[in-house]
Amino acid sequence: MSKREAFLEAVCKENVEDFLRFIQLHKDKTEPFDVEEVVQEMARDQREALWGRLASLLQDVLLELPPERWEEGGDEGMQEQPAADPKHAMAVVDGVTLVSIVSLKALEDGDAYSALLETASRLSDVLESLPVSEAPLQRHIHSLCEAWWKKGLQEREKFGRTAFLKSLQKCFTLKKPGAEIQRVWSLHDVLLSLDYTSEDNKPIINLLLQCFQRPTYIRNDDGKRFLVFLFSWNVDFIWVIHGTIKNQLQFYSKTMTTHIAEIYFRAWKKAGGDFLENMESSCIQDFMQNAVFLRRASPVYAKVRQIVSYFHTRAGCKSVDKMLYNLYRPILWKALSAPNFEVRANATLLFTEAFPIHDPDQSNESIDESIQKQLDTAMGLLDDPHPTVRSNATLGVCKILAKCWELLPPTIITDFLKKLVMELASDSSSADVRCSVFKCLTIVLDNALSHPVLEKLLPTLKYSLHDNSEKVRTAFLDMLIKVKAVRAAKFWDVCNMDHLLARLAIDSQSVSKRIVDLLFKSFFPVNEPEKEWCCRCITLIQMNPMAARKFYQYAHKHTAPTNIIKLMFAIRRVLNRCIQVDCDQTDINDSNKENSMQAVPPLLGKDMAVASSLLEVVVILWRSVQKALKQNDEAQKYTYAKFGSVMAKYFQAFEDERCTVPLIHLASFMPPASVPTFSCGVLSRLRKMDSGASSAQYGQLLDCICSWGQAADVLELIADWLSESLPKQADKATASRKVRIQETVEAKPELALAYMEYLFSHASTREKVLALGDKPLKQLHTNLGNWKSVLYSHLSSTTDDPHCPSMETALKAFTYHGRLGAHLQHISSEGRDYLLSLEHVAAWVADRVLPFLAKQTEDDSEDSENSPPLAAQIAESFLTVCSDVLLVGLGDETFKGQILHLCSLILLSEAGYLCIPAVLPFLKEVANSYVPEDSNKDQENQEDAVTVILGVVANIFQKIIELLARRLRKDPEEGKQLCQSAVCGLTDFLQVAQIWDRAPLSGVFSTVFAVIIVEKRHLLQKITHPEEVITPESVEDMPPLSCILLSVILKSPATTRSFLAEVSSSLDSEAINSLIELAAVLHVLTVIKHAGKSKAGLKSAAVSVQQQLHRHAVTSLDSTDVQRVIYESAVMALNAILQI
Repeated sequence: MSKREAFLEAVCKENVEDFLRFIQLHKDKTEPFDVEEVVQEMARDQREALWGRLASLLQDVLLELPPERWEEGGDEGMQEQPAADPKHAMAVVDGVTLVSIVSLKALEDGDAYSALLETASRLSDVLESLPVSEAPLQRHIHSLCEAWWKKGLQEREKFGRTAFLKSLQKCFTLKKPGAEIQRVWSLHDVLLSLDYTSEDNKPIINLLLQCFQRPTYIRNDDGKRFLVFLFSWNVDFIWVIHGTIKNQLQFYSKTMTTHIAEIYFRAWKKAGGDFLENMESSCIQDFMQNAVFLRRASPVYAKVRQIVSYFHTRAGCKSVDKMLYNLYRPILWKALSAPNFEVRANATLLFTEAFPIHDPDQSNESIDESIQKQLDTAMGLLDDPHPTVRSNATLGVCKILAKCWELLPPTIITDFLKKLVMELASDSSSADVRCSVFKCLTIVLDNALSHPVLEKLLPTLKYSLHDNSEKVRTAFLDMLIKVKAVRAAKFWDVCNMDHLLARLAIDSQSVSKRIVDLLFKSFFPVNEPEKEWCCRCITLIQMNPMAARKFYQYAHKHTAPTNIIKLMFAIRRVLNRCIQVDCDQTDINDSNKENSMQAVPPLLGKDMAVASSLLEVVVILWRSVQKALKQNDEAQKYTYAKFGSVMAKYFQAFEDERCTVPLIHLASFMPPASVPTFSCGVLSRLRKMDSGASSAQYGQLLDCICSWGQAADVLELIADWLSESLPKQADKATASRKVRIQETVEAKPELALAYMEYLFSHASTREKVLALGDKPLKQLHTNLGNWKSVLYSHLSSTTDDPHCPSMETALKAFTYHGRLGAHLQHISSEGRDYLLSLEHVAAWVADRVLPFLAKQTEDDSEDSENSPPLAAQIAESFLTVCSDVLLVGLGDETFKGQILHLCSLILLSEAGYLCIPAVLPFLKEVANSYVPEDSNKDQENQEDAVTVILGVVANIFQKIIELLARRLRKDPEEGKQLCQSAVCGLTDFLQVAQIWDRAPLSGVFSTVFAVIIVEKRHLLQKITHPEEVITPESVEDMPPLSCILLSVILKSPATTRSFLAEVSSSLDSEAINSLIELAAVLHVLTVIKHAGKSKAGLKSAAVSVQQQLHRHAVTSLDSTDVQRVIYESAVMALNAILQI
């Protein structure tokens, strides 16, 4: 029996195992059996018989185990017979599919393939119900459907639809769908056979719309062709596609938006008839309208502009020009004269970008006339009353000049440039317009034909370098850099060098960087010899020393570190020659050959100003290349050696103070061994420094000590001075040091604290000090803590002890004790020892200090009357330190609780109100540490702890408000001063409190609102004559405390909204219902209305008042004249608020 006959016999249910064996032989590449070969060799009747047997086999297999049961496993069937095994059934179906695909290739004209059609139809149905796990079988059936469609056989539409739908679905599930997208494109003609309006095709339509949301489709070339084709499937589908894209537009990136614009353009180019009309009216013109009418703040505005701009870039083609002309005609010209400035501004951008907008079918004369009108329109837009429109018109006109310079008449060009340079560049009403002129002139400079004209006009702009707006100065300098780059003119002809240097000396970083960029090659010509660099440096110093320092501060950004170091050595040679002349020395260093230069910069002689500036430049240059030097050990050692060899001579020769400062800086860059003469005496100089010395005298010395790794010596000196100054420890300190030989210097606690403040106030020195470890810092912390005894002696004594350190020094030591504790807690790896130390200090303040916090009597000294009592100063200093601890995130729950308890005790003291300005910042930091987040509650006990602490904060705040009100009643002048000093603290606290929308901090605004209403109600109740009823217009017209509180509230829109929400809530709860109270509320709302804040919240509160006020209308007619006038005044105020 031949292979053909054997294979044909195997295609039946009885011989299914033989069939599967043949299929396996076909798949095995080592076997010679090939199903395709066998089928092609079959006669027509054998092929038809094969297709019939295939149909029967497939039918039997599917009846025995339908595809719906394949995924379930068919357990019962497997027990009955092997053929019911899902894997067996799928293998048979896969074999049938393989033979069907091969049969399609062997199909000849005249073949009766109805049985093959039946088989393919059943397989197509199987494809819909196959489990996801059977991907290979899905692919094979998918390929069969695709081949059937491409073969063009009977019922091809059905198979084409199945293949197309499957490919679409796979595009959205595959990680790399490139090949499947290509397949979709190859099947795109299937869509032409589908009915767009049919409900059966809705799933396909939804998938097609999803294609416009997939970046893989939009970026892929075949995907792009397919998306373009979709615009030509059905006219009604165009609008649906456009709506989908518009909904997704805000999520597209800039690159994706460019692809989308290209798809629109290609779809428009291929469209015709109704499709073209629909594309233009529904899509392109819709984008144009949105580009005109959208607000600039809209998230899709930039994307819409990008799509429209894509069409503008394709202008110049007759069809595009015609389309732009037709579509813009009903939109653009009206928009250019619209009342809304944003519409005019948007239209200006579109108009100037699309210029010239013309109908290519018109005659040349008509086109010229149209373009002239457009040029006149552009000139008119430069005079628009709104600066945004003028700025956009400036940009547009400059683009027109750059693009059409060769085509425009010289008079038009001159008129435009004069308008820009002579008028808009000095537009005093808007810095944005001035800035636009300089930014946009760089566009014109790109056209070389503009250079001769601009060379004459630009010098008139030279004073723009001194514009009061930084962004204008920046834009002007960017234009000068462009002038220099394109060689349109000599930049120093446009703006004088003296002006540039003067601005460099005083301006901000962004401006200074640009000036350095402009001048760099002039004063640092890297292609010239090094001696020329030095000459230019000296010239720059002589022209403007401050500018020279700024210039070399940014020089490292424009050249390599090697050149910076070379310039340092060149300056060193000049300084060496200066020493030779002044000191009558013939040679500084016999080994240095660079001193015998043939052509050197002029000798400085006695010009110490230039010498000091050169030293400052060296310091600046060295600092800029410090990192580079550290990475090159050899270069660093060479630099140390070169400068170290002459530093002693420099200190001898340059004794002027201006020279000493940079020399000390230079010494700090080098190791102490490189400057032995100087480094040995630094600590001694610090010891001998006068107590009243300024930071300028000792700051550099401390920097040197720390940079040399000798910070421990300074700390020891500070600790010794602090301990020796304590009265009770002076004898012990002296006795313990009898065996040591050292300089006898009087202890200077004030200077010790000044040194300490400097060390911890500068990042570089603070890092060195904290790196010393716990032991020396802990000793210093202990010494500072001992100064509490000095403070207590000042508190308790009635007379001044001449041997006791001053009160100011003791207070500083007390403050620094707390600050040092915070630093130590920060660097502590574990535990809370230093927080505990602060808590002990809090207990000391409560036990030993607060008893002295009493109201001063008239018998107190004059000095004490002019300043807060010492007890208040101690409490304020400590609370300030605690606020800082919370600010940097070091405080825990226990610490917050302890300090809040102290705050309560302070406020309960007789003169505790004096500490209100210090208590408020601490409350703010506590509240700020619990700012609510958009998350669920993690732990109930944690929330309870937070609620307790914040409840304490709210109670303390209420106590503060009560104290302020009490002081205003007892002593109005002192009360006003106290309120003013608390304004900053109140402002910060309320801004934090407004973030909370739940108790207990939400009650803060209830407290504020209540005290304002009570104070205002009290005033209204005292009115005896109708003439006294006056509605306030500003916070100054309110009572003292209300004035302060309202001024604080109105500083922040968010705080104002929270306050108004509290007003509405109180009114809705009917907590306020009397006429006097409602009038007081309206007075508050009127003040807020005149401030122009939170109109929505204001109206909401006014509506709540209105619902209550009408109840008093009847009773007021029978009331006294005062009540009637109050009611009428309230109604007038209410109506005024409701009308805003």
